[in-house]
Amino acid sequence: MTGQDWLEKDFYATLGVSKDASEQDIKKTYRKLARKYHPDQNQGDPKAEAKFKEIGEAYAVLSDKEQRQQYDAIHSMGAGGRFTGGAGGAGGFEDLFGNMFGGGSPRSGRGSTYANQGGFEDILGGLFGGAGAGGARSGFGGTGFRSNPPQPGEDISAATTISFRAAVEGTEVTMTVEGRKVTARIPAGVHDGQKIRLPGKGRPGSNGGAAGNLLLTLRVEPHPVFTLDGVNMRVTLPVTFDEAALGSQIEVPVYGGDTVKVKIAPGTPSGKVLRIKGRGVKTSKVTGDLLVTVNVVVPQNLTKEAKEAVEAFAAATAGTDVRAEVLTSAKE
Repeated sequence: MTGQDWLEKDFYATLGVSKDASEQDIKKTYRKLARKYHPDQNQGDPKAEAKFKEIGEAYAVLSDKEQRQQYDAIHSMGAGGRFTGGAGGAGGFEDLFGNMFGGGSPRSGRGSTYANQGGFEDILGGLFGGAGAGGARSGFGGTGFRSNPPQPGEDISAATTISFRAAVEGTEVTMTVEGRKVTARIPAGVHDGQKIRLPGKGRPGSNGGAAGNLLLTLRVEPHPVFTLDGVNMRVTLPVTFDEAALGSQIEVPVYGGDTVKVKIAPGTPSGKVLRIKGRGVKTSKVTGDLLVTVNVVVPQNLTKEAKEAVEAFAAATAGTDVRAEVLTSAKE
């Protein structure tokens, strides 16, 4: 981009913001437009590519406080003018800047010297601390405007399936995402459907911009016995009627193949949850518990003796109405 571009182009109009727009508004608008016209989203569309470059040029100037002040100053002295002199040798920007630097028009005195030395790109280069016409090719002063500013990479989404053991203990997975191999560390204690963010694993940025993030959705293979509840682990344990009614000490499976003995109190109902401390998921910060749900099993086929025993039990407890409270509360 040359100095002439600064005079001819309206960077505010390119971004669609007002001349008094805040830095935050300019950045917000630029990001929205950059996503819309990014080449990755408009492959094979030369108009979108040209628009993407235009908004990049505009943002590079307006996002830099010093350059924006310089740009505004030039336009305030003669918006829309050109570097060459006006008709009849007067009224152009060479005259304007010649006067500003203490010289006459480009045709006489000091103004002529500037013109012979490379035109007003050299003048502006000197004004803004640049290196003459050579520096103007990369922006005023060679240190400000960037025709191709850094563009951050986009976030992308992916999914992977891990085993139940990997979810409990943590693991490292390697997958192919958009043709690239990506390695991700999965912490212990994740659950099915959980999303984790992997910084810098998304699409690469351009012109030195940071890479985007990878948003990874986890699918956890089910276990035949255990389920995960945060850092806690759950298991449903069948118990017989007599164990629940009379009380008993039973063995409960623990993840990994071990068992622990748990006391069932007399009269334990089906659905009661027992907690076994420290036998859930272990992470670097906390260790979960094993939550045991009691499931009282009703016999499907009774022998003659068993049936007689149940009948005797029914006769002995005939005065007990286990549904009385529910029926009463239902009328309220």
